[in-house]
Amino acid sequence: MRITLLGTGTSCGVPVIGCQCETCRSTDPRDKRLRCSLLVETPSTRVLIDCGPDFRQQIMTMPFRRIDAILITHAHYDHMGGMDDIRPYCQFGEINVYADPIARKGLLQMLPYCFEEHRYPGVPAIGLHEIQAGKTLHIGDLDILPIQVLHGQLPILGFRFGTFAYITDMKTIADDQARLLKGVDTLVVNALRFDRPHHSHQLVSDAIDFARSLNVRRTLLTHLCHDIGLHAHSGKLLPEGVELAYDGQVIEL
Repeated sequence: MRITLLGTGTSCGVPVIGCQCETCRSTDPRDKRLRCSLLVETPSTRVLIDCGPDFRQQIMTMPFRRIDAILITHAHYDHMGGMDDIRPYCQFGEINVYADPIARKGLLQMLPYCFEEHRYPGVPAIGLHEIQAGKTLHIGDLDILPIQVLHGQLPILGFRFGTFAYITDMKTIADDQARLLKGVDTLVVNALRFDRPHHSHQLVSDAIDFARSLNVRRTLLTHLCHDIGLHAHSGKLLPEGVELAYDGQVIEL
């Protein structure tokens, strides 16, 4: 299984428009962060997690072939604002999109023209499916377990693929959902910045504590804002087994 981190930034991306901080002025490509998205691939199956406003830019770097499914973590614009750009992939057939009831409603509101009875030619061909935490999906040769976390007070989804799990925008997780992550070896999880608590996002210390509670071997921190600092410097502040993720990073499992 090959995992490509298409984007590792928070809702504003990095650099932030108009910001002149050290991170936003950095020339290190690891400090350029598009909005969060992830691609999971096997030789026969391709699954995209979230399709944000940077999707077109992100996917242009990847081979053009069928996307078997799109999994939506939640209905915020930075995670699904690029859905109209899946149109070229519809030449391979209808694209199945999976979301929980709240995100499904958000998609219907954002893209009403895709679900009308008489759609005009050229709109994305979407098969929209409602999913629930704890109920495994079978897509191609992948078994995918949705896991519910809380983004502040909003229930959203993370996803587990065998010993790999991807969670973004989490603030807290219930014990029964955390148990569904037992045995995860590699975790990609959100960590907004090092200090100044946020009402709906983890800090770096929260993410580290969470990973340690699961006894994860390797943890990659994503959904990072410019306050995380320079990749070359801030990465050295992390304990063994924890690293800052970056756009374009590939994980082979």
